[in-house]
Amino acid sequence: MAGGIFSPLGSCSELEKANCHPLVCLLCHEPYQHPCLLDCYHNFCASCLRGRASDGRLRCPLCGHPSVVRGGTGLPPVDRLLQFLVDSSADSEEDVQCANCDRCCAKAELDTMYFCNTCGQPLCAPCREETHRAKMFARHEIVSLSKRTKDIHKKCPLHEEPYIMFSTEKKSMLCINCFRDMQGESRAHCIDIETAYMQGCQRLDQAVMAVKELQTSTCEAIVLLKAMIEEVRNSASEEEAAINSLFGRMQEQLSERKKTLLKAVQSQHEEKEKAFKEQLAHLASLLPTLQVHLVTCSAFLSSANKAEFLGLGYQLMERLQRIVKLPHRLRPAQTSKINSEYRAEFARCLEPLLMLSPRRSVVGSASGIGPGIAGTNMLPGSQCSKTLMVPSCPPAGDKMSTSPMVRKPTMHRYISTKVLLAEGCETPFAEHCRNYENTYRMLQTEIQGLKDQVQELHRDLTKHHSLIKTEIMSEILQKSLQMDVQIAAHYSAVEMMRSVFEEVWEETYQRVANEQEIYEAQLHDLLQLRQENSCLTTITKQIAPYVRSIAKVKERLEPR
Repeated sequence: MAGGIFSPLGSCSELEKANCHPLVCLLCHEPYQHPCLLDCYHNFCASCLRGRASDGRLRCPLCGHPSVVRGGTGLPPVDRLLQFLVDSSADSEEDVQCANCDRCCAKAELDTMYFCNTCGQPLCAPCREETHRAKMFARHEIVSLSKRTKDIHKKCPLHEEPYIMFSTEKKSMLCINCFRDMQGESRAHCIDIETAYMQGCQRLDQAVMAVKELQTSTCEAIVLLKAMIEEVRNSASEEEAAINSLFGRMQEQLSERKKTLLKAVQSQHEEKEKAFKEQLAHLASLLPTLQVHLVTCSAFLSSANKAEFLGLGYQLMERLQRIVKLPHRLRPAQTSKINSEYRAEFARCLEPLLMLSPRRSVVGSASGIGPGIAGTNMLPGSQCSKTLMVPSCPPAGDKMSTSPMVRKPTMHRYISTKVLLAEGCETPFAEHCRNYENTYRMLQTEIQGLKDQVQELHRDLTKHHSLIKTEIMSEILQKSLQMDVQIAAHYSAVEMMRSVFEEVWEETYQRVANEQEIYEAQLHDLLQLRQENSCLTTITKQIAPYVRSIAKVKERLEPR
């Protein structure tokens, strides 16, 4: 089957659904045919990989890791180990016939069959007891059928001699001739086959233990990542619900405040318009009076003689002065600008929603143990806002019972702490988390032991109606009080670390703000340089024709 018709496995779920038999290809779902080993240690049939290589590289259909392929075949090397397992599996499925009595053995009876490595023949259990118990067969090597030694593994292909030694330096088996041809220094690294087999088994056990530890860690990481994915999904749902809820409340608040502001604008408009109209009416009534007195003055000057002027002129002047001195509102008493302070009003109506409510609510245990978080102070910055969790200040009495309970789920805290510790950053908070987890697990174990004892006593009392010794109850009560003291002490120790961590967090916020400011300044400087270069390019393009024209004129005027 050609490998080009297969598509890569896209996800872990597809891999889980696929056949994960160690001797079955993940692409064609058939037993391996000439299995090839990629650089990522994934195996596939040679036919499944044929035609997938491009430019000397072949991407793994499972993980996408590129492997370098050499030669004209475009295939990675054959996995000899997996090929051996495939051949051994094929041999075990063949029909086996006893070489002495010709009795065929079914597949279910293969465990009862034996093989004589000396004779190179299979034997059934009765023939092994009847024929190969004689003295002449005492030196024959008889093993179970699954552990038979093939001829290809018994003799050296170069000298046709049986293997007797193993070189730990070259990791190869040696016959007597190979051993004789070796140099004296290399012979020091040779051991017999049995010793090499025992040492190899021990090393293989160590390697298997390391792989098992990696397998356990991988399973834990998979469980952790699945939990994190689920937590991300839940967090996204909670965040979406919170956003929709906050947005709806913001719309309601803004809509109500909009109506109030529009009413205020209309009220200001009516008041200003009424005041301006009243002032306009007053000035409109003043203008005819001024015109009449101006005409009167002009006629009086043109028609009155000196005696008449001196008799009535001063009276006219006093009237004109009194008209001028009357309080006339010539300038507007107020501006025409209508200011409702809508920005401040909108911000004020959103302030309870954005400034005082916590960003996220998390659920804690029902026991009321843990520090509380009263609210969230949003400190606005240039690009983003940082959130400072301000703890509440309970009374000096019972601090643990009066403070708000922690809303963070225990599983979420455990996963977040494990991710923090897995990052490997040696910080004071990481060390604190490591110590906290150890102490918390110890306290949790002791509390669970007390709960089990109380449940057992309760079951005996209600179900079996058996008598309970008062000493047991007193002992449990005493332990419970001791545990309460220990938990309170641990809580106080954790609470005392708050000031230390708040200083570190504040430094971190300041450092992030400085880095953001430097980053924005760098972008601004680059844009400014680009703008200057653009202006320079434009000026150069504009003066280039003049330079070329002057150069041509100068070239014509110069004597040759």
